[in-house]
Amino acid sequence: MTRYFRTIPLSDPARIPGAKRLAGGWCHFTQVEVLSRDDASRVVPIEAVPPEVMARLTGPRAAISGLSLDQPRIMGILNLTPDSFSDGGRFNAPDAALQRVREMLDNGTDILDIGGESTRPGAAEVSVEEEITRTVPVIDAIRTSGLQVPISIDTRKSPVATAALAAGAQVVNDISGLQFDPDLARVAADANAPMILMHSQGLPETMQDDPRYDHVLLDVYDALEAAIQQAEAAGMQRDQIMVDPGIGFGKRDPHNLALLSRVSLFHALGCPILLGVSRKGMIGRLAGVEPPEARGPASAAVGLWAISQGIQMLRVHDIEVHRQMISLWSAASGTGSEGETGA
Repeated sequence: MTRYFRTIPLSDPARIPGAKRLAGGWCHFTQVEVLSRDDASRVVPIEAVPPEVMARLTGPRAAISGLSLDQPRIMGILNLTPDSFSDGGRFNAPDAALQRVREMLDNGTDILDIGGESTRPGAAEVSVEEEITRTVPVIDAIRTSGLQVPISIDTRKSPVATAALAAGAQVVNDISGLQFDPDLARVAADANAPMILMHSQGLPETMQDDPRYDHVLLDVYDALEAAIQQAEAAGMQRDQIMVDPGIGFGKRDPHNLALLSRVSLFHALGCPILLGVSRKGMIGRLAGVEPPEARGPASAAVGLWAISQGIQMLRVHDIEVHRQMISLWSAASGTGSEGETGA
């Protein structure tokens, strides 16, 4: 019987004796929830955790493109698509995109995520040539301007990643988790570029038609572990990989909520975690907010839960709202200061 170990993160300023620091970050823990496909979950002390699992849970996460992960980070979304559900077409021209990038940096973006293909539910695939045409001139303009912000290329396709990395991108963000183009891992490995592997079920065109899982939390965990191993076989190192449970990608609201409520399970993969919920349909339905551009505060509320669970990076549209949330949460919880956790 396979057992899964989910930390129960704590971010209280009082440190419990014997607590372990989670992933070298701002949370600590004294207990874990043991999950399996066959038995009811149970909570046990950290002494019951196998050493190899504890090593994954407590090991500090390596920096991503020079960006340390010992504090919550913001990934700012720059869509270069005419059909994105939220801001399609607004920043497609290099000049408009560069102006937007400067605004994003002023508002607190730590890393940019640039994409030239919408992957909203029902979106059609874009050709490699079109995706390169949309993204590479903007990446080149950012680099020509002298801005040194880390750039992630949001693509499922190895030729697009190759062109973007050559233009100055440093991270590859694959929403398919290597299901669409397995060669993407080799491209990232050859460039020594960190990689983000997201879980999704099916293609954007059909992924919301009828998604099914036996146990969504454990199914997603196993799929991400398999994707990590696939990337390692292509030459990637685990400490170069970030994972994303893929909220809204081949998942109904009950699936999404099951993942969010126990999102700290994914620390056991030994990789930093990215969470992208910004302005998604689930946010609108649960908060009763129809226009995507009005969903920033509700998105930040989910982000607040995520960072309380030790999630290292949030992928967002509304950067200033999230920056404020992180700043105030860190100040109020005392997580911005160093403390002894017994690790």
